[in-house]
Amino acid sequence: MASERHYSPVDRLFLQADAALRTLLPFSGQPSRPSPAIVQAESELDEPTARHVAGLMRINHTGEVCAQALYQGQALTAKLPNVRAAMEHAADEEIDHLAWCEQRIRQLGSHPSALNPLFYGLSFGVGAVAGLISDKISLGFVAATEDQVVKHLDDHLQQLPANDDKSRAILKQMRLDEERHATSALEAGGLRFPAPVKFGMTLLSKVMTKSAYRL
Repeated sequence: MASERHYSPVDRLFLQADAALRTLLPFSGQPSRPSPAIVQAESELDEPTARHVAGLMRINHTGEVCAQALYQGQALTAKLPNVRAAMEHAADEEIDHLAWCEQRIRQLGSHPSALNPLFYGLSFGVGAVAGLISDKISLGFVAATEDQVVKHLDDHLQQLPANDDKSRAILKQMRLDEERHATSALEAGGLRFPAPVKFGMTLLSKVMTKSAYRL
């Protein structure tokens, strides 16, 4: 990672463009870990149930698109090399989640959200601004965002049909990873956001979940 200090601003912009394409283009992200769903048997789901599960997995996929954009934006503007490296490492791990969710969505006969480019752009901007303000705020934003993701995952785990072991295995592993990202961000010096800020983030996340579920 030390060699990255020699990258020019233009180099970094090209790297960010490459990351955006790998996030948004179908099947372009290559996971470093196999999907937890591989070892689970496929279950019989009726059409309305499969459509509902696909909607839930589409929300989770869009959430990972937002996480990728947030991390990439923060990495672009982070002031300390170790913070930049932490953001880039977390983004690499989120690629696994992206790929797993997309695989499951396709298996359910559906597709990722058409709004992903919009959410990517908005999240990238938020991450870049947070990084410009301070690394402490940037890391705090990661922790608060991951807390929101964990809440969504808990809700979706409760909504999954009892026999959908494939989707459940994916969401359980994602939850473990997201919780670890939140803890790591706080341990690295992230700011603990006050309740009103978290409440505002919750309201924004509801806009994303409702639109991604349908589109």
